[in-house]
Amino acid sequence: SAARPHRVYKGGIVQESNSRRSTGLSRAQLLMLGGMLFSMFFGAGNLILPPLLGLQAGTDAVFGMVGFLIAGIGLPVLGIIAVALVGDIRQLAGRVHPVFASVFIALVYLTIGPFLAIPRTSSTAYEMVKPLIPQGGDSLVVVALFSVVFFAVAFALAIRPGMLSRILGRFCAPALIVLIALVVGAALFGGLGDTPAPVAPYDENAVSGGFLVGYQTMCFGIIVATNVRAQGVTESGKVAGSISAAGVIAGILMALVYCGLAFVGVAMAPSMPDVTNGAEILAASAALHFGEAGSVIVAAIFLLACLNVCTGLISCCAEYFSEVFPRIPLPAWAAIFAVFSCGVSLLGLDAILAFSGPLLGALYPPAIVLMAFGLFHGICDKYPRIWPWTVFATAAVSAIAALRDAFVPDAWIFLDALPGADLGLGWLTVALVAAIVGVAHSVLQKRKEAETKAE
Repeated sequence: SAARPHRVYKGGIVQESNSRRSTGLSRAQLLMLGGMLFSMFFGAGNLILPPLLGLQAGTDAVFGMVGFLIAGIGLPVLGIIAVALVGDIRQLAGRVHPVFASVFIALVYLTIGPFLAIPRTSSTAYEMVKPLIPQGGDSLVVVALFSVVFFAVAFALAIRPGMLSRILGRFCAPALIVLIALVVGAALFGGLGDTPAPVAPYDENAVSGGFLVGYQTMCFGIIVATNVRAQGVTESGKVAGSISAAGVIAGILMALVYCGLAFVGVAMAPSMPDVTNGAEILAASAALHFGEAGSVIVAAIFLLACLNVCTGLISCCAEYFSEVFPRIPLPAWAAIFAVFSCGVSLLGLDAILAFSGPLLGALYPPAIVLMAFGLFHGICDKYPRIWPWTVFATAAVSAIAALRDAFVPDAWIFLDALPGADLGLGWLTVALVAAIVGVAHSVLQKRKEAETKAE
């Protein structure tokens, strides 16, 4: 008789294993995996980026969304396919160097965790709750109290993996999608006013601006292949096939939601041109079309969604670092990340978003190179030196550009003279040159080894 599925709660995600699934996933399982991908990629914080893009891009919103969707959907899906083809993220990054693999993976977890994404959940939730606070109650004390309570609840749930998924997962995500549909639908029926001209960063090249903003969705998705294998699909080809199919499902869902939210931003642009984050746009749109009830519903759904994402990220990061540093137990790591994230969240949503650009700008280029090489690892593995040459060179120039953007954004550096620098893609030239050097180094190394054997 067939073995019964074994349910495991890991990182807040329900995983199942069944010996029969080694042959692949059924259509129903692919739909579930597509939903899981959507949930992982579409954190509550990502709700705030498309509306702001639509508001700032104005008449060029369509072009801005093209760039945004490439970075926010296309690259993540290709990335997890690359990881699946190679085996896992350690095997992929380990081709560069074992030390690099450890550092890079840790930085990815820290970025999608306490540095940016976890604090952003609290800040986003507060922005949606703020309209309900009585006038005069919006103070630093109230913000701090909200953050402390928010992260205390998230920590309590994070050290009990799976609880939040069991309690909220059945209705929170569907309710969030329904609410988005209502807000977007109301904006669509409300029509558009005089759409303003685009402002920075979309006034010069909207596609590039959207692409760079898409970085901030933080869709690394490095653990998806592991989740597929946990369901019993172990063959690399079938893992990649399952992820590809599920990625299309998740990508379509995300594209529809992102485009709808961007339209809300365009519709609200004439009435609030100076807004600096998308949370305010969504709150204003809901209040405009649904009155006070709209603000209450938006606040409740965002609070639940943000808490769900926050708990999952704290649990996931704590689990990883407790494996790397086993002397510190998982609950202690969870407490460290919760306290640290609480402190960062007090900086405010605008400050977190401003800081996220340079940090993600430093991580994304080497991640994209790893993704590209992973997709064609059969060819790249024939020239092993291409991995360290290209990734290290890309990481170096990306770090330099990120430091400039963070501290002296108006300063000129040599990278600005490279082709594509005006689009934020100057690192591509460096990567191409480094790849050529890596191939040449590999060829020379093989010749030298052959000559040594011949002697």
